[in-house]
This record gives sequence, structure tokens and C-alpha cells, in this order.
Amino acid sequence: MTAIPARQPPTARGVLLVHSSPRALSPHVEWAVGRALGEAVNFDWSDQPVLTGSQRAEYYWEGDPGTGARLASALLGWEHLRFEVTEDAGFGVDGGRWLHTPELGIFFAQTDTVGNIVIPEDRIRYAMEAAGANALELHRELRLALGQAWDDELEPFRHASDFNSVVWLHKVG
Repeated sequence: MTAIPARQPPTARGVLLVHSSPRALSPHVEWAVGRALGEAVNFDWSDQPVLTGSQRAEYYWEGDPGTGARLASALLGWEHLRFEVTEDAGFGVDGGRWLHTPELGIFFAQTDTVGNIVIPEDRIRYAMEAAGANALELHRELRLALGQAWDDELEPFRHASDFNSVVWLHKVG
């Protein structure tokens, strides 16, 4: 009788975007990520022009489902770190997106197979109940559920690179 090979667990994959890390912290970030992944990692760091003295890196990872949460948890302790972790949805497994900024802390949202944030029904019902008939309050609640404040804060860091210059508008109008 032939033995049936053990079924391998589904593989998850995603991206870790370190939007800004102080130079002195960068080796510790690599160590923490490597520990979460169970293997040594080396990032290709580049200067982050939005924040002098900081660096940025992108790392594509593969692991078991739930690895995105382990990565976000491993990086959560450093207050000067801005990062984003994505875990793609797979067969029978929801995706996820974790955003962290020093000012706002951590945000998590479930994602669908194309990376859209999925707001659970109960969260939408809460937003409607909290807002009542106030459309502006409903708008505020839905922006909170979508993590808009985190996206707004990280956006300049996402687009800054050696090839893109950031233009800061200090006074408009």
C-alpha cells in the first residue's frame, strides 16, 4: 500500500513595507522580522526623504496563514517605526492589512482577494447607530472603519523614494 503524502498547509504571502525606521533601529527590525518568519532576512534599505535620518524598505514574504499578524506584532513595540503589512487572501483564508504609525498606533482590517478592505456588517451597523441621522458623523465613523487616518498619515511615506520628490505645502490659499 502506498502512503498518502501529508497535505501541506496553504502558503500565505504578502508584503512588509517599512515606511520609516531610524537608522539605528533598522538592524533590529530585520532581526524581529527574521524571528517572526523563522529565517534570517536582509532588507535593501534606502533613505526616506520625508523624514531625515530614517530609512525605508520593502520585503516580500511567504509563510503560513497568520504570518502577517506575527510580523505586525513583532514590529509593534517600536514607537518611531512606520510600517504596513499585507497578507493576501487565499483559498479559505481571509487577507489582512496592518498599518502602524507612531501617532495613531496599529490598525487592522480584513481584506478580500483583490486587497480591498472588508468592513464587517456589525461595524457598519455600529457606525449607523452611532451616527443616527447625522451624515457627517456617519462619514467620520466609516472613515475610521476604513483606517483613513492611517492611510492619510502614511501616504507621503509611500510615495517618497529616490525617484520621487515630495513637495510639502506649508501654506495653501
